[in-house]
Amino acid sequence: MRKPPPFDSQYEAASSLAERIAAEGGYCVAAIGAFSGDETRSVDEVFLEQNTRFQVHIADAAALDAQLARLVFCLDRLTAEVSADLDSFRGLTLREKMAGWVSRQRMWRMYTKRVREAPVIERLLDLLTKSDALARLISGQRAALTERHKAAELSLVDIVEQRRRLVVSIDIARLKMKELNAKALTTQGRIGVYGNRAHWEQMEAERRALKAEAERISAGEHEMRDDSQRRERFIGLFQAFVDSLNGRIAACSALLRKLLIDVEERLIIYQAQVDTDRPGMKVRIKPELFPDIAAPIRLFEKGMLVAQDLERRKSRADLEFARRFPTYAEPPPETSGAPLIDTARRSFRFSLPFLRS
Repeated sequence: MRKPPPFDSQYEAASSLAERIAAEGGYCVAAIGAFSGDETRSVDEVFLEQNTRFQVHIADAAALDAQLARLVFCLDRLTAEVSADLDSFRGLTLREKMAGWVSRQRMWRMYTKRVREAPVIERLLDLLTKSDALARLISGQRAALTERHKAAELSLVDIVEQRRRLVVSIDIARLKMKELNAKALTTQGRIGVYGNRAHWEQMEAERRALKAEAERISAGEHEMRDDSQRRERFIGLFQAFVDSLNGRIAACSALLRKLLIDVEERLIIYQAQVDTDRPGMKVRIKPELFPDIAAPIRLFEKGMLVAQDLERRKSRADLEFARRFPTYAEPPPETSGAPLIDTARRSFRFSLPFLRS
């Protein structure tokens, strides 16, 4: 199994990338909003620059989403390690058993000391702190993406609607030109055939006026056609950006859903250890201490976290996570399908009937 990268360094890298992406995302949204403004440079020059920046931004955004998924994955694996350590407390060590041959009291003192000295509680609290920070980062990303998506989509709709109106105007102009040219041709055919010279000169003036009007409309049609083609060229680029924002919002929602369900899992593990080992430690977990994961902590405070219900929801969240981020979804071979705490063996100190999916 691929070893998960260190959380802290990966979190710092993701935060830095998120800041840079925010600036580039702001540029992209502004570029879409200012599209109809006067351009002092050629269309090709502007498109080349914007296409490069938009594509780089989309690629960086995909890299950020992968980093966020890696962080969620990393915390999930760290939770599995804590679970494995807790499961090791189920039985007595050989040294403890040998002490039990002489004194059962000494055997249980040794066992209790070993459990108490294990930094499981501290590791779980550290995991909750990391979960809170990661939830804050993902939630912030989702909020910013939602705002950015709304602004970009509104501007894009205006651009598309303007192009639709241009297409209609172009069709009308072409019909008008066809009508004027037909009238001019008919008038030209009548010159020299009907009426006197004065009448012919009048018809020639009418013909020239019809041709001039047709040429004026033709020039306008060319301008509208160029504008329509320009818009069509940029619409594809802008639509790709809006689609990427929409996809990232969905990805953040999936990441946040899995993260919060994983937080519930960590709280259930914590509760199993606290209830049997250090009563009173529950006060160290309060919503105000972990504001970005406050929702599952409130359930924890009220005793409303149920392992069996969590198993079903976690399975669905993991499937969605695997669909969006297959690279970081593979379960470790040694724990895949194994219980969070093996319920087949009864603990001397506690029991947690929850199977890790």
